[in-house]
Amino acid sequence: MESSRITVRGIEVDGETRCQHYHGPSDILAIQFHCCGEFYSCRECHDAIADHPAQLWPKAQFESEALLCGKCGHRFSINEYLADGTQCPACQAGFNPGCRNHRHLYFEV
Repeated sequence: MESSRITVRGIEVDGETRCQHYHGPSDILAIQFHCCGEFYSCRECHDAIADHPAQLWPKAQFESEALLCGKCGHRFSINEYLADGTQCPACQAGFNPGCRNHRHLYFEV
């Protein structure tokens, strides 16, 4: 899937960054992985496709624009996401609230 010239990798990725693993109406958030700089729909997709283990984003780099809204293509920082995480700061599209349970898979705590 390509959004604003950003390719989002994954398994069966649709036009709003949903994948085989997370494909509900609010599963529209992709993340750039610290280890490779590539955007993926989810950790499961990264683990299935990438040829390396995932690495957590270090706290010192939480200003990085590593999140991508699948609805409007807006990139925003990890800090912005962690401060709210319920919706896109640009278009206000709602994100899956269950994603909060997976933050430890992506970011240093």
